[in-house]
Amino acid sequence: MKKKCVFLDRDGVLNTACVKNSKPYPPESFEKLTFVENAKSLTASLKNAGFLLICITNQPDFSRGLKSGAEINQINDEVKNQLQLDDLFCCLHDNKDNCNCRKPKPGMIYEAAQKWNIDLKRSFLIGDRKSDILAGISAGLITIFIDYNYAEPKPDNANFVCANLQQAVDFILKGRRNG
Repeated sequence: MKKKCVFLDRDGVLNTACVKNSKPYPPESFEKLTFVENAKSLTASLKNAGFLLICITNQPDFSRGLKSGAEINQINDEVKNQLQLDDLFCCLHDNKDNCNCRKPKPGMIYEAAQKWNIDLKRSFLIGDRKSDILAGISAGLITIFIDYNYAEPKPDNANFVCANLQQAVDFILKGRRNG
């Protein structure tokens, strides 16, 4: 039987984004990694409700020469382990690389769906940027946009818009009880 999943962006959804000039960036270093409020209990609630939890994250700082693979992996491993995620998929490319994995393309979602036997129609994506939501829509997921009012274009077609991870998880769990 196919599994239900919640796909989660990393920076801004699971861990706190470093916001500069109203734009989000990944933590500058492992030492600066902090989780969003209640991240551990919220991911535990989703797992207890029977969802797989998979992080999908763009990390172009590698391709741009700003961070090493080891630095990115150290943060990814900490996020995955601390929040008890089932898996984490990371695109290290930049836009110019034109890969299939960099959001807004849905490559990481499709790769995870194949690996984990995921029912995309019964699964969700939580993101804080337009590229997250576009990837989720392309893959047929129910999309939830956390609106932090970044100084960048917002998606206009997310299934649900909220202010934080708590509201996103509440939306998913409420729908599960009613559906």
